Amino acid sequence: MTRLLATALLLSASPALAQPAPAPQAMPAKLPFSPAVRVGDLLYLSGQIGQVPQGMDVHKEGFDAAVKGAMDSIGKILADNGLDFGHVVKCTVMLDDMADWPRFNAAYLPYFEGKRLPARSAFGVDGLALGAPLEVECIAAFT
Repeated sequence: MTRLLATALLLSASPALAQPAPAPQAMPAKLPFSPAVRVGDLLYLSGQIGQVPQGMDVHKEGFDAAVKGAMDSIGKILADNGLDFGHVVKCTVMLDDMADWPRFNAAYLPYFEGKRLPARSAFGVDGLALGAPLEVECIAAFT
């Protein structure tokens, strides 16, 4: 049996191990996912999209605002669970346009200033929820 299958079976047999984390107050109750789920000492955060504020250009000032919005949402979910960016061990970044990669890095790095950088993957995608230019999902450790 593969490790992934064994983990899935363990979680399905032990629902107490996989508990939704407290939802932030701003999260609409109608969405079909939890903002984060704790499994053991890990907190799996749902992807946070960066929406461009009305009237801003997606690849100019709007992109930086979108990164800030996504990262601030991640920070709120972490704080709701007694964690901060220093607890993040892995991030996955999805960009609608890979040409925005340098701008993403410039806006992302300050959130980890003075902290160890998490492992990270990034890839370009063709379309994100609500037309967002980016989505970031993270895993944080309680230890």
